[in-house]
Amino acid sequence: MERTIRVLVAKPGLDGHDRGAKVIARALRDAGMEVIYTGLRQTPQQIVNAAIQEDVDCVAVSILSGAHNTLLPKIVELLRAEDADDILVVGGGVIPGEDIPFLKEKGISEIFTPGTLTDTTIEYIRSNIKRR
Repeated sequence: MERTIRVLVAKPGLDGHDRGAKVIARALRDAGMEVIYTGLRQTPQQIVNAAIQEDVDCVAVSILSGAHNTLLPKIVELLRAEDADDILVVGGGVIPGEDIPFLKEKGISEIFTPGTLTDTTIEYIRSNIKRR
């Protein structure tokens, strides 16, 4: 029996708007994935701790605060420090196109900006998780 894909949906930093995170969490759940939502205002360390504790395949970070160039790479750095760099990290939110190459260079696998179809995100996660 194939294992259900487990995704941690996370909201780092001081951003208090989580409608997009809830939309993607529901879409992933409806697609058959097991979704854990951290809630608002999580630190990168809290997100990494939850990812490891929940044994997830993917961390999907929703961010609108403008702190994406700091917080997303920190999550990847902390996952690597915990030897959990096999966890796929994707980001979504209002992220300027010119920042996306930097984020990918830092280990964020993909960035989904406003207007991305949820099916696109679902298929990306299914195709890019590393089975453990």
